[in-house]
Amino acid sequence: MEKEEILIKLREEIVLRGFSNKTLKSYDYYCSKFLDFIGENSQKLDEFWVKRYLLFCSQRKYDSSTLRQIRAALGFMFKIVLKKDLDRIIVPFVKKKKQLPKVLSKEEVKFLISNSVNEKHRLIIKLLYSSGLRLQELINLKREDILPERKLIYVKQGKGKKDRVTLLSDKFAQEIFIYICKTEFKTKYLFEGRKGKYSQKSIQELLKKASFKLNRKITPHMLRHSFATHLLEAGTDIRYIQKLLGHSNLETTQIYTKVANSDLVKIKSPLDDL
Repeated sequence: MEKEEILIKLREEIVLRGFSNKTLKSYDYYCSKFLDFIGENSQKLDEFWVKRYLLFCSQRKYDSSTLRQIRAALGFMFKIVLKKDLDRIIVPFVKKKKQLPKVLSKEEVKFLISNSVNEKHRLIIKLLYSSGLRLQELINLKREDILPERKLIYVKQGKGKKDRVTLLSDKFAQEIFIYICKTEFKTKYLFEGRKGKYSQKSIQELLKKASFKLNRKITPHMLRHSFATHLLEAGTDIRYIQKLLGHSNLETTQIYTKVANSDLVKIKSPLDDL
């Protein structure tokens, strides 16, 4: 089977399964790179060469997350397109690093908001923090998804193509109502850019500017982490937090118990008794 034929079938199978466009681009890219790596010899479409390619990527200092994505992409191509299962013993998944989420203090969140000169930028930061939205969920948010009478935000087709609801802050509800009333919109989206809905790059850039004096790189996902952690510290049941974040597994949400200091602050350091 030729490279282009394999990639066409790969794309078709991804679309048929309803995978996201992000997954389509990722799998297409990594599988294409692998096929370039092995050349035109179809005899190299086996576990040995997958392993060689992963070793090659490791030597190029790809992080564990990227290596797992490559393994997943190649595993899908082999199983679904080539009708071969990759042996997990011969080609194992790279062990996932267990990193604690990076969380902002409430003072740092206040600083980001006050340090944003643009009203739209302030609202974006407030929404990411107050509702725990993922970056793409915020970008896809439409004005009709804001439900002020119920104090909720309807998140349509979030990660895993799942719908859910999350919190709508009282303060934010008042501010966003005023913003909507005075803004002339060209699309149905809550936040617009020059070419339709707001871009990921624009949001990343506005956070970079707002956090300039904090001397740390602030990402949109850190505001989501902070939302969950601060709720947990305030005594919110972790199962409610799980629903608000849209986690399928409670174990995913429990990572925040390792950074929340609600119980740690009650522990007295032995130095204090000296």
